[in-house]
Amino acid sequence: MRPDASKLESDRLDVFFNEASNKKYVPRAVAVDLEPATLDAIRSGPLGHIYRPDNLISGESGAGNNWAKGFYTEGAELMDSVMDVIRREAEQSESLQGFQLAHSLGGGTGSGLGTLLLTKIREEYPDRMLSTYSVLPSPKVSDTVTEPYNAVLSFHQLIDNADATYCLDNEALYDICEKTLKINRPSHEDLNKLIALVMSGVTTGLRYPGQLNGDLRKLAVNLVPFPRLHFFTTGFAPLFAANSRAFHNLTVPELTQQLFNPANVMAACNPYHGRYLTISTIFRGQVAMKEVEDAIHTARTKYSPYFVEWIPNNVQTSVCNVAPKGLNTSATFIANSTAVQELFERTASQFSVMFKRKAFLHWYTGEGMEDVEFSEAQSDLEDLILEYQQYQNAGVDEDEELMDHEEYVEEGMDGFN
Repeated sequence: MRPDASKLESDRLDVFFNEASNKKYVPRAVAVDLEPATLDAIRSGPLGHIYRPDNLISGESGAGNNWAKGFYTEGAELMDSVMDVIRREAEQSESLQGFQLAHSLGGGTGSGLGTLLLTKIREEYPDRMLSTYSVLPSPKVSDTVTEPYNAVLSFHQLIDNADATYCLDNEALYDICEKTLKINRPSHEDLNKLIALVMSGVTTGLRYPGQLNGDLRKLAVNLVPFPRLHFFTTGFAPLFAANSRAFHNLTVPELTQQLFNPANVMAACNPYHGRYLTISTIFRGQVAMKEVEDAIHTARTKYSPYFVEWIPNNVQTSVCNVAPKGLNTSATFIANSTAVQELFERTASQFSVMFKRKAFLHWYTGEGMEDVEFSEAQSDLEDLILEYQQYQNAGVDEDEELMDHEEYVEEGMDGFN
């Protein structure tokens, strides 16, 4: 803990940390991988000493970019020891609100083991919040040829077992680093910093007191109109190149303008190709609530064609008085937009091209999977895309017409009585 940390900053340290002996704070984090290399990098890194060694769990063989290995074979063997550690961490917390899972959907471990872990946590803690920060495969930054299979099989699990999924993708993160932050050749560290900004923004309400705070459950209640439609896109402001900082005046209107800018969306989909179902904004720093509400109202009016009409007051705001380190003000943007279907359509089309030919399928059936699981996952994702499209097209008028029709029928029935 920093010696200059204010009381506000240190007051709720126990949300994400356990206090051990000698005033040492240990993160309530569990890191899992099916190969030891990544966790070795964490152990030998600058923050390796703060993690409890038992909470870094690795297998030996890796998942080989194969969802089935992560979900059914290698991952399943590791699951008991992972759940023991999670149970121990959960028991040490006074009032457990939920879990956050950060994983990638392209490889084998993040997708297979990640979604298996999700199902196990859901079985054991059915009434707790489950948020996932899922890095989706993107067309320009592709590591493996089996990404579409791994991603679609993962979506099948995420639709049923997660309460909130924050969709991120490497392509959008790369674009933000290169075009907005002006970083040549962004590293993994640069991309992870952007994800950390969003995770930090989403959990602000848990970690600091403030006006109108939103915790994980409040966020989900305000953002998820139907249980299956819980896939969000995120943004953060301010984002600018280091050398242009002096030219920015970080007022609430400027932050709000950045939040609604498609270039700030951390997933490769354009919000103006769809419509916003709901939005949550979290402002940090010494900002007035009225200022925030005025700025949001202005933006809501300006972009009104891109909001569905049948959810009134669909922008939620929270304000926290503690600004992030190095900034006076900041804002996090979480949107449940029907444009997210672009991400799913992209993956679904890549999936169907390969699945038609049964290409690479033997790697999955060799681990005990059957073709029917692929077909089910594919149709589940196609249904999700149709649902988003249906709610994008739905207007208030349809319901009014339906009600008029029902009244007309009732009046007709009265005439017969």
